[in-house]
Amino acid sequence: MIRLDNITRANGHQLLFIEASAALQRGEKVGLVGPNGAGKTTLFRMITGQEQPDEGLVLVDRGVTIGFFSQDVGEMSGRSAVAEVMDGAGDVSVVAAELHALELALADPDRADEMDAIIERFGEVQARFDDLGGYALESRAREVLAGLSFSEAMMEGDVGALSGGWKMRVALARILLMRPDVMLLDEPSNHLDLESLIWLENFLQGYDGALLMTSHDREFMNRIINKVIEIDAGDLTSFSGDYEFYEAQRALNEKHQQAQFERQQAMLSKEIKFIERFKARASHAAQVQSRVKKLDKIERVEPPRRRQTVAFEFQPAPRSGEDVVNLRGVSKRYGERVIYQGLDVLIRRRERACVLGMNGAGKSTLLKLVTGTTEPDAGTVSLGGSVKMAYFAQHAMELLEGDMTVFEALEERFPRAGQGSLRSLAGCFGFSGGDVDKRCRVLSGGEKARLVMAGMLYDPPNFLVLDEPTNHLDMATKEMLITALAQYDGTMLFVSHDRHFLAALSNRVLEVTPEGLRDYGGGYTEYVARTGQEAPGLRAA
Repeated sequence: MIRLDNITRANGHQLLFIEASAALQRGEKVGLVGPNGAGKTTLFRMITGQEQPDEGLVLVDRGVTIGFFSQDVGEMSGRSAVAEVMDGAGDVSVVAAELHALELALADPDRADEMDAIIERFGEVQARFDDLGGYALESRAREVLAGLSFSEAMMEGDVGALSGGWKMRVALARILLMRPDVMLLDEPSNHLDLESLIWLENFLQGYDGALLMTSHDREFMNRIINKVIEIDAGDLTSFSGDYEFYEAQRALNEKHQQAQFERQQAMLSKEIKFIERFKARASHAAQVQSRVKKLDKIERVEPPRRRQTVAFEFQPAPRSGEDVVNLRGVSKRYGERVIYQGLDVLIRRRERACVLGMNGAGKSTLLKLVTGTTEPDAGTVSLGGSVKMAYFAQHAMELLEGDMTVFEALEERFPRAGQGSLRSLAGCFGFSGGDVDKRCRVLSGGEKARLVMAGMLYDPPNFLVLDEPTNHLDMATKEMLITALAQYDGTMLFVSHDRHFLAALSNRVLEVTPEGLRDYGGGYTEYVARTGQEAPGLRAA
């Protein structure tokens, strides 16, 4: 359906692709992987014709429809979310617009002399609309929006009043409703809660078109794709299988390449020693010349490219008391909406409690109550003895001083730390070399999240409260964070939609329900096994 034939593409001085080739066949579900800046978004834009390769061809079969979801959703306002989604449904939305115009024309007395032609055209358009499934379009649009956690009120309200994250869901819903022959999805799992993520996973598993997508959620990727295309140092390499298979295969390939490289280096060393030893002896001249020619003809094996891995180790945190935070008789409401009524919960030292709940149930509110960001309407929230708390929330990224560099932001927070120590910290969180001189205002969402987290974790707290800490983080940084937090000996209370993160770190589950807080001993994996659901109300796959 789509072929990339020997494409070369540079971005400024950086070569993204060098005579690279790959193909997307009918029915394939492909994960596009590679480090940040490798060219994943550029590849999507070349397939859609928004950008062109410097050399080579991008070939799309005649008649193939493509739907492209990207993080740049553009302006949306003046229509309901339902209308916005229906407008992107391809041919049927064009026919729907004409049908609506004809309905207005039929009711217009000033056009009475055209009525016969209007009625005839209305019949033709109505039949076409029916053939395209137009009368089911609105119900399908509502079904997709409901799957992405929209309430009825949000579906009917002006899309312009929605936050950026919800507008992204509208843009995603447009592509899903369109059901094109090929979907290109650039980070569709960003900004989704766990329920929406699992719904999208099921939708894409049932989608019969071709799919090319990126995602930083390994569990999501692993359950959907049956092929991986890796961008690495300008090349495109295809692997059949899911993400887990790709990781294992890549590790095996690197191991084989390293062994080949070492064998060849040993052989070359032996040959060079012989040449050096006997090159001055006339009796060995023929042998030396023969070996020199042999070395000239040998195709050199390159060592495997080393992927940059980051690691962060916590300094020992001061020990807290056994009771870390205690909520007693806590009530909280927003207007008429009751979030908590008489809530009692105690978080103890070294617990890693994850908070689950339907969208809008009050997960973030619980974290705000614990951190004192929000006051309870009734009841008490009390921190235990010697508790040193750090709170990561999405709004923390907006508080970064735009004109400061990454290094200056860390230096301001830790004025007594040495430069070497702060550069090492920045490196752990992916800011190496000149990256520390970037101004905060130009940082991506992922870079801002990493900088805020670096500032939180350098002088370690003994109580971490984390609200969606993995949003915007790439897989490598997530793995680093999971590894670091697994070694952390403090207490954690967190909300996350990343099932890998939940399973790796939680040892207690607090589920927010309309009837109150349900407390499950054991972590997320035990919760899934016990309830048969991966998220409240959704059965495990």
